[in-house]
Amino acid sequence: MNLLIKKIKQVQSTHIEKQIEVRLIEFRKIGRNKNKIFSELCFCLLTANFQAEKSWNIQKEIEDMFFDANLEDLRIELKARGHRFWPQRAERIILARESRDELIELIKTKNESNIRNWLVKNIKGVGMKESSHFLRNIGFRGVAIIDFHIVDLLVAEGLIEKPKTITPKIYLEIEDVLKNLAKKSNMNLGELDLYLWYIETGKVLK
Repeated sequence: MNLLIKKIKQVQSTHIEKQIEVRLIEFRKIGRNKNKIFSELCFCLLTANFQAEKSWNIQKEIEDMFFDANLEDLRIELKARGHRFWPQRAERIILARESRDELIELIKTKNESNIRNWLVKNIKGVGMKESSHFLRNIGFRGVAIIDFHIVDLLVAEGLIEKPKTITPKIYLEIEDVLKNLAKKSNMNLGELDLYLWYIETGKVLK
């Protein structure tokens, strides 16, 4: 763990620290806008088993369609922009609209664990990773986004053994490892993820 903390500190001593600070400010702003909150949920629906960067580009290009486009039009646009799972993702965005108001009210409670559990149970296509990603991107800081990039990094550093699958139980176990790493690095989980993502990919995304 000490070696990984050293890598994080090295990144903090570069211009990347400012980029991450800016991104975290952007997340807080998103969390104060109802439309942006729902757009971010749609972004996270798009990222499941698909590239985050491409999903982000799609979000920026057709964000307005998330709110009121019909199913066929949304399918056409996702397909045109190269989303691998365009039929299913369009359907899931349409379905998510039905829970939008309830989600906005739940977010006001600021209970990360309850919101994450609700998302997993009530939003089709959202698992532990997607719900955690969504929460981080609207300004919450206490949940970890555990994808294959993060798993590979933690395995390489000897902090975990590579899991065959990531069940909710294993997800929470890995999250505990990351909580310990965050504490020793003097940062929260939301901030830590951006540093780890940069160390693994060389990019500051969202």
